[in-house]
Amino acid sequence: MRRSDREVSGLSNILAILDKCEVIRIGMCADDKPYIVPMNFAYEVAGENVFIYLHCASEGKKLDIINQNGNVCFEADCSYKLLKSENAHNWSAEYESVIGEGKISIVKEENQKIRALDILMKRHGFEGKPHYPEASLKAVTVLRICTESITGKRHIK
Repeated sequence: MRRSDREVSGLSNILAILDKCEVIRIGMCADDKPYIVPMNFAYEVAGENVFIYLHCASEGKKLDIINQNGNVCFEADCSYKLLKSENAHNWSAEYESVIGEGKISIVKEENQKIRALDILMKRHGFEGKPHYPEASLKAVTVLRICTESITGKRHIK
């Protein structure tokens, strides 16, 4: 990282930033063409591994690309505030961000799919134990990113 003074170290500190973020952007590539898509997300930590869960329709460009190439990158940011100055060269911004890479896969086992959906629902404020009708479970695709690297960056004055 070029600006080591802005680096956020420690997994718990990086995850604290991720907790503030509402949207994650997933970057993919197929046929030498990049593709990025914003998505709702949730995550879980198992040991030192971070797994990010996403959901989407059962068909579309995103899934076509994932089926060709399971390598992804991701970015989430929050706490943005423009810092103006009388001099253009002194303008800056406050922000917090998380960036990483990993392998994405489709969650196929129904019990794992339900578990991931529960994690997503809890993150977004659902209280209690969600129920998913069979038709809804069949219609939704759940994706899982097994992160291989994850970093955080912060600039708050």
